[in-house]
Amino acid sequence: MELLPNRGLAVAGDIWCHIHSLMPLRDAARAACLSRAFLRSWRCRPNLAFTRAAFLWEEHQIDASDIIDRILRNRSVNGVILKVHLGCVALSYLDSLFELAVTPTTEELTVICNAPMNLYSFPCSVISNGIGSSSRYLELGHCAFRPTAELGPLRNLTSLRLSFVHVTGDDLECFLSNSVALEQLNLSNCKEIICLKIPCVLQKLTFLMAFGCWSLQVIEGRTPSHSCLCVNGDVKLSLDALQMKGLIMFHPNVVCYGLLPPMMPNLESLQMSCSDEVNAAMLPTKFLCLKHLTISVTGASLSTPYDYFSLVSFLDASPSLETWVLDIELILDILEITRHLRQMPEHRHYSLKNVNITGFSSAKSLAELTCYVLKNAVSLERLALDTVYGVPRVFRCSEGGRRRCFPMGRNAVREALRAVRTVGTHIQDQVSPTVEFTLVLEKGIFTRNAAICILRTLGS
Repeated sequence: MELLPNRGLAVAGDIWCHIHSLMPLRDAARAACLSRAFLRSWRCRPNLAFTRAAFLWEEHQIDASDIIDRILRNRSVNGVILKVHLGCVALSYLDSLFELAVTPTTEELTVICNAPMNLYSFPCSVISNGIGSSSRYLELGHCAFRPTAELGPLRNLTSLRLSFVHVTGDDLECFLSNSVALEQLNLSNCKEIICLKIPCVLQKLTFLMAFGCWSLQVIEGRTPSHSCLCVNGDVKLSLDALQMKGLIMFHPNVVCYGLLPPMMPNLESLQMSCSDEVNAAMLPTKFLCLKHLTISVTGASLSTPYDYFSLVSFLDASPSLETWVLDIELILDILEITRHLRQMPEHRHYSLKNVNITGFSSAKSLAELTCYVLKNAVSLERLALDTVYGVPRVFRCSEGGRRRCFPMGRNAVREALRAVRTVGTHIQDQVSPTVEFTLVLEKGIFTRNAAICILRTLGS
């Protein structure tokens, strides 16, 4: 059935309005000056992002308060998404801005102060009077946030993000108690929080991150639905984590001391990042459901070489492990590898299929660890050894055929060659023909046949 003429025009108009709403604010304003159709959609624009870039001409910052005021007063509908960066707005104008811009239809609100010296206290009345019933996303940055019990319920708020915000643990607990629908809580560099208490009403919370909150000492709560937790620093976890599926921990000694909560029987994904470690300890518990494990070892030079072979304890504690990533960024004085490698009692791993070691070096303990995996992982399908050290993936020659590559240092190149020789001497013959073997060098990624050719050339 053919569309009626008026209906066709309406659909076309909706498409143009949608395209116009996707333009950056500055480009959308320019288009509105050239077209009546775009002018109508400009006045109905559902998302407004008042950022410094939108009001910057000839690299000179201006006070855009008057311009923003005219934009808001000429609008014919209420906005859905509002982003305000205080670097382009006078602090004295903020109360008027929120009064005009924040309405009961506002679903997402972002307020970022680009000038930390001008500490701004976000008015909670904006939420209670304006968007308490409709807000789904709230992000605050570089300001103070002091919610009170009179705030009222935030029935639809699903995501809260606080970055460099002055807020105490008690203030945050008060706010969270009114946010029964919250699913994601992201805290970054909130240095006034000492104890983070998760109210029991947050039954839908599935992601919690506390990063750079260096005063934080403990996270406690009884919410049963945590699915992912990301935390760094020396933080004690006192959580009812029976249903937790994912855990990310950044701690100087998380590997060597096994600083992991014991009551996580359903944990499926674990990522740990540690620095200046000694050796991994035997884990006091088993992770029967763990399928994905990532261990990042970083830090400066140590007085004794790191014993990577000790990481076998994590494999033995994870009988269901399928994927293991070992990311090494530890600067060490590599010892010359010897002909005799240590052996451990056989412990078959029937689920381990993918192993990726980034920063592979000529360290003896690393060769021992790799040989242990090849001997005991009976279901192994893929093994990747990456000898590139100190170069981010996005700057590598091997990533997407980049024309310009970030060069490796001379010492890193020498160690990469020693690592390749180590692979040829101790590992190459241990790789089963059924295993997809990949060797990553500075200039590219080489699969089995090419890798064997390179290993033979370097070994001759």
